[in-house]
Amino acid sequence: MIEGNATGLLAGEQDFESCTIPLPTLKAPVPGEVHLWFLDLRGLADSLRDALGGNAELTRGQLRFARRFYLRLLLGAYLGLPGKSVHINRKQRGKPVLDASVHDSQLHFSMAKSEDRLLIGLSTTSHIGVDLEPAGRRAHDALGVARRYFSPAEADALSALPAAEVDAAFLRVWACKEAVVKASGLGIANQFARFAVETDMNRPVALLEFEDEPPGDWMLGLVRPDRNFLGAVAVRGKVTGVRAFRLLAAGRSGD
Repeated sequence: MIEGNATGLLAGEQDFESCTIPLPTLKAPVPGEVHLWFLDLRGLADSLRDALGGNAELTRGQLRFARRFYLRLLLGAYLGLPGKSVHINRKQRGKPVLDASVHDSQLHFSMAKSEDRLLIGLSTTSHIGVDLEPAGRRAHDALGVARRYFSPAEADALSALPAAEVDAAFLRVWACKEAVVKASGLGIANQFARFAVETDMNRPVALLEFEDEPPGDWMLGLVRPDRNFLGAVAVRGKVTGVRAFRLLAAGRSGD
């Protein structure tokens, strides 16, 4: 079990436990616990070679297929079902959820993609949101985007930073905001300005303000599944621990 530290990091690269396909039946997160899964879809391509026409280099369409395949594979492992038997619906704002008419489960999940990587978060406590971004991502006009879409407090705080620190701080804020709106299920449109997160890179990530909600009701944290990617996790409710896993193709093991 991993517990968040003073920097707000819930899990680093060394915390992700390697698990190989085929997966056994998995135990759902206990109340207060979050499970995270990090997938390198190109590294997993060999296990899908036949389904993808023998081509291990994934096209855009094949990546989309692989994301859906592995999401259902993981959900099925928690539900004790083959992945093809997992039914997923989308709520009005597009948030994916298990079909309650088929699955009697309190399992909540969220998925984020970046390039050929995938981060999946699961919780039985409350709705969860995750985001995944390339660690070196640079916005074309970070301060312009912040002034247009973020809260005034966040935009002002980012504008006050030295130029060399803006990109990293902006990326952290963006990832956290994506995770929060996914957990809320309200969609991204017009939601970023409804709340503010900590912009100071020397402080743990946290919700500082939230329109119509107590910010203290939320847990917000960061993950670094590898050095090239930054993730964020948001849950409305108390989180007491995190378990992190890395899914590998059959026959592979973690270094």
